[in-house]
Amino acid sequence: MKRIMICALIGATGLGLSGCNDSNGSSNDNPPATNPIPGFIQGDIQHTQYDGVTDDLLTAGMGATGLGSPTAPTFSDALNPSPSELRRLAIYNNYRALVDTSAGGGYGEFFGPSVGIGTEGMIPGHEYIAFMAVPGSDVPVTVMAQIPDSFDQSSPCMITAPSSGSRGVYGAIGTAGEWGLKKGCAVVYTDKGSGTGSHNLKSNTAQRIDGTLTTGDEPVQFRADLTDTERGDFSALWPDRLAWKHAHSKANPEADWGQHVLQSIEFGFWALNKQFGSDSNAITPLNTLVIASSVSNGGGSSVRAAEQDINGLIDGVAVSEPNVNPVMDTSFTIVQGTSTAISEHSRSLLEYTTALAVYQGCANQAPVIRDNAPLNALNAEQVRENICNSLFNKGLVTGADTDARATDAQRILNQDFGIQPEQNLLAPVHFASKVAQSISMTYANAYGRAGVEDRVCGLSFAATDSAGTVTPFTDAGEAAAFAVSNGIPPTAGVDIIYDDAEGQPTALPASVSPSSSQIDYGLDALLCLHSLALGRDAITGDALTGADATLASAIAEGIEDIRATGNLRGKPAVFVTGRADAILPINHASRPYYGLNQRVEGTASQLRYYEVLNAHHLDILNQFAGIGDRYVPLHHYYFQALDLVWERLTNGTELPPSQVVRTTPRGDIATPLAESNLPEIAAQPADGDLILLVDSELRIPE
Repeated sequence: MKRIMICALIGATGLGLSGCNDSNGSSNDNPPATNPIPGFIQGDIQHTQYDGVTDDLLTAGMGATGLGSPTAPTFSDALNPSPSELRRLAIYNNYRALVDTSAGGGYGEFFGPSVGIGTEGMIPGHEYIAFMAVPGSDVPVTVMAQIPDSFDQSSPCMITAPSSGSRGVYGAIGTAGEWGLKKGCAVVYTDKGSGTGSHNLKSNTAQRIDGTLTTGDEPVQFRADLTDTERGDFSALWPDRLAWKHAHSKANPEADWGQHVLQSIEFGFWALNKQFGSDSNAITPLNTLVIASSVSNGGGSSVRAAEQDINGLIDGVAVSEPNVNPVMDTSFTIVQGTSTAISEHSRSLLEYTTALAVYQGCANQAPVIRDNAPLNALNAEQVRENICNSLFNKGLVTGADTDARATDAQRILNQDFGIQPEQNLLAPVHFASKVAQSISMTYANAYGRAGVEDRVCGLSFAATDSAGTVTPFTDAGEAAAFAVSNGIPPTAGVDIIYDDAEGQPTALPASVSPSSSQIDYGLDALLCLHSLALGRDAITGDALTGADATLASAIAEGIEDIRATGNLRGKPAVFVTGRADAILPINHASRPYYGLNQRVEGTASQLRYYEVLNAHHLDILNQFAGIGDRYVPLHHYYFQALDLVWERLTNGTELPPSQVVRTTPRGDIATPLAESNLPEIAAQPADGDLILLVDSELRIPE
């Protein structure tokens, strides 16, 4: 049956990889040599070979030492960086954004390009990169295949590496990319229709696939859907604004993330057969081990690909902290230890993230948070108090003073929105980094398929000065944006602007809300986004009206389009997630997905869920005192997940049962991590560590 389905895929997509000419699935002794470019590819395919000495696939010639260095590579001409310079800096920044490369944090010991190789980890091979599109859309999506010279044609393997977050095509280079390339597998990447594409509405400047800039009529990563007249009229009213691909493509790219990954696999097979294929030695889905992988949004994309994989392209799944929005299944609750059961799990990313954007700034002032949370000083105390005052005046928190109001804000997040208390001490640094604020704006636009011209909730993107005033994007900043952007402003010198702020358009952190005349982090705008996510007025609870109701309805439809089904089609799969995840709260992502999967697949399920104590979403933060001494790198367990799935697929080794993994923090950031801090995922965990769905309860040990 699998062979018949694969043959149907080959015929339908034009892969032309092997003979499939009889209905019983037997192979053709002389498969055709055709290897047509997949029909979803747009324009040219760029092919580059790297020697592994001057440049390479994994480290862009920097090696493990260069990636670990705090000194970033530079451009020979800051205004006109070359494609290779942009690629090198993009790989440097994307690698270090997800992996803690500080001394003692595990880099070079438990993970890193040199680990297991004994060299600088520079990997020679071939890189193919192109634009593609999904059916029904003309928005360019970047796809890339890397084929290391160590690829074994007699035992072919492929790893998917969709980008984490909204990053560009190199966004998973240090996660799935590193593991796969060191394993000798082809690695296929995609930016998932988000990526670094920015469009300067004043100059009409956009980025080519290699990050260089152009104002010409040629293929680019993204330009807003505006005529020259419309663009000029908008710029006259709102000068120096930028459109960003994820937020403003009007495509809701997340709805197609699974298809982006499946297409990247097809592109990978095309590249492999261009490199190695012949009449007698075609590389096909039938003879290739394929693991769908990556972290965060990339992990969620690979999960969706596995759910949608009707043709059996994917053999297994190994993901870390996946951004999954599971279909709500009210037939089970989530219970951690003896805590109160959580029945309202599986809230959407936009609902809980806009709640964090609204309440977290105030919660940062709660005494238990203020006095214990690392890096909380990055949030100005006066602004925290102003947010609390504004929330109180709107009837959204209670309390006689700021301490009481902040404590109530924290209660609302933990009790009303089901956010784990284990994330509370990390949430302040995420708020200071504008994580919830940026996700709230970008995803509200994306889910509602809004354009830059709509300025949802009075918000836009622009460069600013130190006071938060809108300024033109500098030439040097724009030239480097491809290499330094994470795809979701604030990034690369571009901030979120509250156009409707009192006084003048101002960067959100410094903006004054019209309803309060206080610098309260543009709370009016954040409440507007929260209202759109809730589908009702966040203050009064009343139904939205007019354009707000229309947009909220479109957003709700967009959210339904991205819901995960929980059906992994019986594929061996591993999720690893940190209990202290302060970006994707586990009661709305990994935990309920596991419960849903158990309901949907039952005894056929091969999904295992490993919840790691003292681990969180962004390992990069572990380099800071107060964080690195309390938390361990989840990245280490992500690589274990890949190892476990590999062993399952190649040797038939059983996956360990779902469990809580009890790590031991260092206690002092000056003390290097040791094996004693990072216990292995247990093949036979203690009964008290097992994660189980029992009747109507998903039981998570303390």
